[in-house]
Amino acid sequence: MTDASTRARAILPADLEKPHPLYCVWEITLQCDLGCKHCGSRAGKARPDELSTAECFEVVEQLAALGLREVTLIGGEAYLRDDWHLIAAEITRQGMVCGMTTGARNLDQRRIDQAVEAGMKIISISIDGLEHTHDALRGLKGSWKAATDAARRVAASPIRLATNTQINRLSMPELPAMAELLAEIGSKAWQLQLTVPMGRAADRPELVLQPYDLLELFPLLVWIKQTKLEPAGIGMYPSNNIGYYGPYEQLLRFGGERGAHWKGCSAGKWTLGLEADGKIKGCPSLPSDSYTGGNIRTMGIAEAVESTPELRYFRERTTEDLWGYCKTCYYADECKAGCSWTSHCMFGKPGNNVYCIHRATQHERQGLRERLVKRAPAPGKPFDHGLFDVIVEPMPDAGDTPNLLDLVEQAGLAFDSGGAWQRDVLKDHLRKA
Repeated sequence: MTDASTRARAILPADLEKPHPLYCVWEITLQCDLGCKHCGSRAGKARPDELSTAECFEVVEQLAALGLREVTLIGGEAYLRDDWHLIAAEITRQGMVCGMTTGARNLDQRRIDQAVEAGMKIISISIDGLEHTHDALRGLKGSWKAATDAARRVAASPIRLATNTQINRLSMPELPAMAELLAEIGSKAWQLQLTVPMGRAADRPELVLQPYDLLELFPLLVWIKQTKLEPAGIGMYPSNNIGYYGPYEQLLRFGGERGAHWKGCSAGKWTLGLEADGKIKGCPSLPSDSYTGGNIRTMGIAEAVESTPELRYFRERTTEDLWGYCKTCYYADECKAGCSWTSHCMFGKPGNNVYCIHRATQHERQGLRERLVKRAPAPGKPFDHGLFDVIVEPMPDAGDTPNLLDLVEQAGLAFDSGGAWQRDVLKDHLRKA
């Protein structure tokens, strides 16, 4: 994030009088130049009927009229649209902060210059591990070098460089070395997100962390933030599916320095997601089949936000919509089961989220842990998911199971070492189940 985007997303007193979306993540094409094994949208080919340039300009006008303050362009790969920089320039012209999230395989100097001319404020480059891990996850050898080279070019431009990383069983042990990499390439912010079993990741359940892995992850993130990121002037920004409450909330949530804490899913309340063919959602990650609230070709964005049940749901739900552990939790009224996307991709509905450090800690105190077991596969289309069962079982004795943090210590990784994993381990974790 940049200072500009931090201000743009800040909720002001006037916003509280009538909540409305402030931030939009907009997929402008599903076409992609990578083949990521964890891609939730199964990106590759463009959608059959993506919006025209004129329609995109109309979208920008509607977003500005609705009061949005920041728009992030994504794909697929946003820059594969011939008019991507024109859309970015129109966002800037309408007074909103424009950014882009990219895998950066072909983010060359010409495209960076186009982004600068369009007034883009931030480019966030996806780096999902050290070289061997990143290349395996991204499905293309050389993608790590392309991403890190592009990052250095962005850092040398007027655009602020950010990075984003998915945390899974392959990337987690490499996070400390990655923090050193980000300092070297000039990143100013690092957004972290748990890999969720949606899309291609749903085909690879061995890639996804188990809920009890959070007991190792959270102290690791605090240590990385305090010892590696803060001295380098890099902000850490955990995404909405990293939480919730307990001693780590103050240290990690939105940098912690502002004293913020998790206040529930923002889908349709403070955020919007748009798909390249005009579908409107409260959050870009939510499964399209369940959460599409209209299409800009048939209704205005403001009308969709105000009137469609799919976009109103997360603004209006109560604790009566929760179930399982989350319904009985002390934080239920404020939290409302954390990230709705994450819980829906596990169980086919929101309202009960196993990826919660408070929940994992409470189970640990009772000598228990939760383990996810895949019950049904994903059907194989964009934004799809399977189904999982939760097994509550005794916590194994120390030493009975591998510890991901042990790998950090054993490897002593440098950011240019290639990674923590042998090739056969990478293949095992990325094989379709």
